[in-house]
Amino acid sequence: MAIETNSDRLMSDINVTPFVDVMLVLLVIFMVTAPMMMQGVDVALPAATAKPLVTQKENLVITVDKEQKVHINDYAVEVDFLRDKLSKILENRPDREVYFRADKDVPYGVVVNVMAEIKAAGVEKLGMVTIPVEEEQRRQQRR
Repeated sequence: MAIETNSDRLMSDINVTPFVDVMLVLLVIFMVTAPMMMQGVDVALPAATAKPLVTQKENLVITVDKEQKVHINDYAVEVDFLRDKLSKILENRPDREVYFRADKDVPYGVVVNVMAEIKAAGVEKLGMVTIPVEEEQRRQQRR
């Protein structure tokens, strides 16, 4: 006479403890590395006496760096294709507002050319990004 035991049956429960452990480790890794991955385009902005604007939404920023390279947010774009790319981006936006930053050492003609391309893309509001005069003075004192 054979005695049946339940030890031969397969276990149908999923053990989620190792899964949770791995997810927590990945979460910590991403939380530590994410701030290090934030990059931007270095631009020496001109100083102005205007007060900073407070905004809640993510703005579209066009940047011209000191090598006269144009960037839409952090992505490099050729000046010849700026109008097309910008108009495609603005198709899905309810507001046609763009902020423009240019290095203070970029020639005036280049700045005006990029501004003309931005306006030709259908931008309704073009804001200029500057550094407040007080902050510029503090930077120069540190040097």
